[in-house]
Amino acid sequence: MTNNPFAEFSLERAIGLRWTLRDIQARRLKLSPVSDEDLRLLTELGLVELHDDEPALTEAGAAVLGD
Repeated sequence: MTNNPFAEFSLERAIGLRWTLRDIQARRLKLSPVSDEDLRLLTELGLVELHDDEPALTEAGAAVLGD
């Protein structure tokens, strides 16, 4: 099991960030746009990277959702 990258956040914030990862993975960004703050945070955590200005999960981001 990987370390929880959201351990330092409140439960509500951690759940929101996981849903953001799910939205990125499912490409639901037109229906559920990612906030700049969430995108910055997920990028800093190494869970998301930008490809052609579109967010995509890294291997670490996919592993978080695989748990």
